[in-house]
Amino acid sequence: MVATFIIVFREALEASLIVGIILTVLARLCARRYYSHVIGSTLAAIGLSVVVGAWLSGLADATQEKAQGIIEGVISLVAAGVLTYMFFWMERQARLIKSEIECRVETALTAKDDWAMISLAFFAVLREGAETVLFLKAVAIQSGGHVSWAGGLSGMGLAVAIVALIFIGGKRIPLKPLFRSTGVLILLMAAGLLAYGIHELEEVGWVPSFIYPLYNINPFLNEKAGIGSFLKALFGYNGNPSLTEVVAYWSYLVLVSFTVFRKERAA
Repeated sequence: MVATFIIVFREALEASLIVGIILTVLARLCARRYYSHVIGSTLAAIGLSVVVGAWLSGLADATQEKAQGIIEGVISLVAAGVLTYMFFWMERQARLIKSEIECRVETALTAKDDWAMISLAFFAVLREGAETVLFLKAVAIQSGGHVSWAGGLSGMGLAVAIVALIFIGGKRIPLKPLFRSTGVLILLMAAGLLAYGIHELEEVGWVPSFIYPLYNINPFLNEKAGIGSFLKALFGYNGNPSLTEVVAYWSYLVLVSFTVFRKERAA
């Protein structure tokens, strides 16, 4: 539930901010007649994301055992890569995204291009929706369970409420620390997905397994019960990993931490 909440909250916050910016620009330019275009395309993008999620779940569940291990491993690795890219993309684009969206909206209005207005919101929300579907499937695979509807709806509700306070209530909410704190959690989740993906590919022979298990602390902190299962669902905790998994996990965290530190020093 916590992992689902964090992922949906982060993605829904980004999507809601984009839609909020578009609607604000339309209101400022007295073009509220395009509200229906934006809202309709947003709902269509959400619906398409749900369809893609159902297809992805069916694909993973319908395959044979070996093929399923490959699919689950690949999904986990791709999700880890996209999560990492998303974090650095948002860090880089946070200051520019508002002016870029405003420019696109004004260009579409000047050209009276209805399709451009529809596609602007549709593809922005679809990108966030597709990322959400991929991440949630990877988390569900990793935890051996299902996506928490309560966590997802709570995350979406909080994101929409924050954006409503900003654009409707006129509140000044510090988004930078909010994005940074959720970003750190997401990077830790990505490290867990990376290790889990490697574990799955080790089992089908696609990745060589060295020294398995490197250690075994399941008797003290079992990954299938209590706190251990919570840590597994959220951060990919494994009580008896191979050397390959441990090296991949810590190499990822060290490399990402170094990259973040270097960017902050440069800034």
